[in-house]
Amino acid sequence: MPVIRIGTRRSRLALWQTAYICTALKNAWPALTVQVIEITTEGDRLAGALDGGGKGLFTSALEEAMVERRIDLAVHSLKDLPTGDREGLKLGAILGRATARDVLLSGGGQTVDTLPPGGKVGTSSRRRRAQLRAYRPDLRIVPIRGNVDTRIRKLQAGNVDALVLAQAGLQRLSIAHPRRAILPLAVMLPAPGQGALAVQCREDCAVSIPLLQAVDCARDRRATTAERTFLAALGGGCAAPIAAYAHAEAAGPITMQAMVASPEGDRVIRVQGEDAGAQSLGLGLAEEALRLGAGEVLRAA
Repeated sequence: MPVIRIGTRRSRLALWQTAYICTALKNAWPALTVQVIEITTEGDRLAGALDGGGKGLFTSALEEAMVERRIDLAVHSLKDLPTGDREGLKLGAILGRATARDVLLSGGGQTVDTLPPGGKVGTSSRRRRAQLRAYRPDLRIVPIRGNVDTRIRKLQAGNVDALVLAQAGLQRLSIAHPRRAILPLAVMLPAPGQGALAVQCREDCAVSIPLLQAVDCARDRRATTAERTFLAALGGGCAAPIAAYAHAEAAGPITMQAMVASPEGDRVIRVQGEDAGAQSLGLGLAEEALRLGAGEVLRAA
């Protein structure tokens, strides 16, 4: 078998995710040799200046390396990947989805309900900000940047009363914060694709495609396809906060709940449904959201 070059970001979490993909490939293809190539993305360079959003900031440099044939595969957090494939590339595998939920880390062990009035919550995510503001309008949402370790240090230093982070990232980095509370889905729906790993390849690569087919997870692909179809139908990387969470098995019906909100959370549209088809579920719920006024929210954002 040839050597497969796998591109990844340099962050600790990205390297963990890439090691996970390498192990899955090696388990499926024991004779495979993989070479990990670390690449700095625009999102890494701008980490101190990001203000949420920015689909593609963490992925475009990896895609460029694949187009230029410097790497054969690229590993992404699926939530960072734009819904439309770049020309010449395809999403070869989706796998390894951990819990998609968000968690609240606090200095005093509070939940989202017991934070003090006017409490400061750190997040730079538009999606998280809108949902927190919708549930607790009294909270002060404070932009906070940097990797997970940096954000936790800011919490410990008292810069904020609490943080909202993805539970999957904490689990993968083995960060067992003693004062964390899982946020209910009724309060905080995750980003489409959150918790899942994606591996891109060139669509004309006769070697990579069968390698990835062996590790692709039907359950994860079905659930995230429904979520990303909903996102794409409403404009993909638009500025409005959009969230979606689907539950699926390898076959059978998929259930999903989804949300579109104004940036300050003063208007929230929630939809939910069930369908055996991932794309039909995502499209159907997007159409329902538009009937309920999501278009107006999107235009305003």
